[in-house]
Amino acid sequence: MDLDCLPYGAGHAQEGVCLLVRMGPHRILLDCGVEDIAPLSATLNRSLPADFVVCTHAHSDHARGLLALHQSFPHLPIYASEVTARLLPLNWPELAQQPESGFCQGLPWQSPLEVRPGLSVQLFPSGHLPGAATVLLTYAAPHRTYTVVYTGDFFLSNSRLVEGLPLGELRGMKPDVLILEGSYGTARHPHRRQLENQLADRIHRAIADGYSVLLPAPALGLGQEMLMLLRSHHYFTGRDLDIWVDGTVADGCDAYLELLPQFPTAVQNFALHQPLFWDERVKPRVRRLSAEQRPGLGATPCIVITDQIADLALYVADGTNPWILLAPQKPGYPVSDWLGNTPESGITSVETYLLAEHCDGPGTTQLIHNLRPQHVILLHGSPAYLADLANLDELRNRYQLHTPAAGTLVELPIGEMFLQPAIPETNYEGELSELGTEVAISLPSPITADPRWANFADTGLVEARWQGEELVLRGISQRELLFQGSAVQAHLECCGNCQHYRSQRCWNQSSALFGFKVTPDGFCPVFKAIPDSELFIEGETDGE
Repeated sequence: MDLDCLPYGAGHAQEGVCLLVRMGPHRILLDCGVEDIAPLSATLNRSLPADFVVCTHAHSDHARGLLALHQSFPHLPIYASEVTARLLPLNWPELAQQPESGFCQGLPWQSPLEVRPGLSVQLFPSGHLPGAATVLLTYAAPHRTYTVVYTGDFFLSNSRLVEGLPLGELRGMKPDVLILEGSYGTARHPHRRQLENQLADRIHRAIADGYSVLLPAPALGLGQEMLMLLRSHHYFTGRDLDIWVDGTVADGCDAYLELLPQFPTAVQNFALHQPLFWDERVKPRVRRLSAEQRPGLGATPCIVITDQIADLALYVADGTNPWILLAPQKPGYPVSDWLGNTPESGITSVETYLLAEHCDGPGTTQLIHNLRPQHVILLHGSPAYLADLANLDELRNRYQLHTPAAGTLVELPIGEMFLQPAIPETNYEGELSELGTEVAISLPSPITADPRWANFADTGLVEARWQGEELVLRGISQRELLFQGSAVQAHLECCGNCQHYRSQRCWNQSSALFGFKVTPDGFCPVFKAIPDSELFIEGETDGE
């Protein structure tokens, strides 16, 4: 049976995601985030570019080509979750109220639908955004059943408005093919609540110093999450402060309010006591910004959330208080590549923050190991970051990995005798003792006697990092040790001791080295020392 995947857009830079998957006689289009749909039908001698389309979520890089696709092929079925089907029109504001915008058919969660003879589609929540879905395609061929899982954008952790992907419902699925994003490569993130606190603290300090804060954001997702953060964080609760929301971000807030019964119970309970977004009585006040109100912005410190593609000069008037622009980090790409027009005057500084909506490297590998596929196709992210993931020994030794560019056909032969790896045991109990400036970690003998522990710490070097309330241990392999060269001195100002140095790359958007692989003994002027709370422990392989 033929099983392959052709990316029309692989999610590199700004190209969007659009995949044609062939399962035997069936052709399925997964997402349509490309702006030009001409390639979808130019090389096919068929009346339709696919048998049907499944859209994972309403972000433009996965959905912006759907309207043009529908207009060109009005009989082509387009499916999504029920929430996504209602959010999609925000991608075309001029048609949001027109009947033509309702071209997408909503599907319920976790209910297989046979859309073609022997071929079914099933959707699972994937976190990331309200309505975002992981797609399971199941094709019952005459001699075997084939399965493909496509995550779209996914997030395992809960955020303020969306619950994370339910990993337990997918564990052990063993699909033939897993197609997933690798936006953050191998980087490890702090716990989301810690990231929220860091952002809230930066905004709090800016307001206290007399600055106004400008926050460009996508129409859906990040802007609404920040509003909930600012409304409920102790830095801002009850504070005499205006939060202005403009453009499609405000339209996204209205769309969320219409879908309130579909949100997590905690969000619905919050809305029982006060409005979810618009509220001029409870401080901080959250208001929709009108064109008439723009000239007066900044007379007193305020916060403005608007479109990331907007003309930011509309909000920064001369003669008002200074402004600080805080832009979300886009992994692998400097903020100047995508932010758009930044006014030369009025904005004192442009900074970035991380409020992750995608899984980090450990979360990505965790999903792969729990599903245990044969083939893994990595998309959606900087090609360098995707290559970092594909070069991980823990993935290369277990799965057939692909990182295709747009236009590259990926053939997916399925081995009938393929041996799926066992799910590794990951939950252990141990003790952590603080002795002055040192920390001792004791592990029970069943772990230290396990041959996997010897492989885990074969060099005797173990890296320990706090991730939220968990202490995560990672063995330093011989290969990584040789690559990095000699260890750096603890107090030397160099990349190896910089908090922006992770997975052998610089992650500081202010650095000229951003996105490049750098040696631990390198240095740049924006060096920032690793906090004392992050530990690097050298020890024996006996677990202490």
